[in-house]
Amino acid sequence: MIHPSALVDPGARLDSGVEVGPFAVIGPEVEIGAGTRIGPHAVVRGPTRIGRDNRIFQFTSIGENPQDKKYAGEPTRLEIGDRNQVREFVTIHRGTVQDQGVTRIGDDNLLMAYTHVAHDCRIGNDVIMANAASLGGHVEVQDWAILGGFTIVHQFTRIGAHSFCAMGSVLGRDVPPYVTVGGHPAAPHGINSEGLRRRGFEPAAIQAIKRAYRSLYLAGLRREEALERIATMSAETPELHALIDFIAASARGIVR
Repeated sequence: MIHPSALVDPGARLDSGVEVGPFAVIGPEVEIGAGTRIGPHAVVRGPTRIGRDNRIFQFTSIGENPQDKKYAGEPTRLEIGDRNQVREFVTIHRGTVQDQGVTRIGDDNLLMAYTHVAHDCRIGNDVIMANAASLGGHVEVQDWAILGGFTIVHQFTRIGAHSFCAMGSVLGRDVPPYVTVGGHPAAPHGINSEGLRRRGFEPAAIQAIKRAYRSLYLAGLRREEALERIATMSAETPELHALIDFIAASARGIVR
């Protein structure tokens, strides 16, 4: 299932069920799992591991050297899970030794055309990055987050689970779980209610998350006071623990 015009290095390890399209280039130290399809003119450079049933579309660049002037050719890695869709002209770079040496992408993610994942990023599961959304180095994107088209994320920023970043958002601070943000610079605009409903959150949990948002952003409380109030609410709504833990661990501060 490898097209005669494709170039596959003898040092690459491809499952027998992998499909490689015309003029694709697969370098050494690349491992690709069963059912994954590599499109025409795609380039995959190692060390890179790609799991099962992924669809890598044409003209993508996967596992290239990081765009970091400190990078000096160290053998860093890229790890991609299962069932991801990586659309046209997406670029994903390997890690650096200044971090953990690896860029990681989980399962069931959709990276639309022209998106960029820089070195040392960590993307969870079920994430959507719309066209031309771009991550600086060392960014963390948690499960079910959605980044609208042309969203720009500063290095070391964290984006919480189930959050929503509107088209054209510019993020220099962390986005807490469940929160909707937008603008340049990004500011909070309520919670991602529709997304939570679609993912099966109970109405009572959604209402509790709304109350937590009001405590955090609308009640005039200091961050510590808001967290204390939300912690009291979390006794009946365990979904709030993710919000508390995320904010407590924020080094860059959260969007305000």
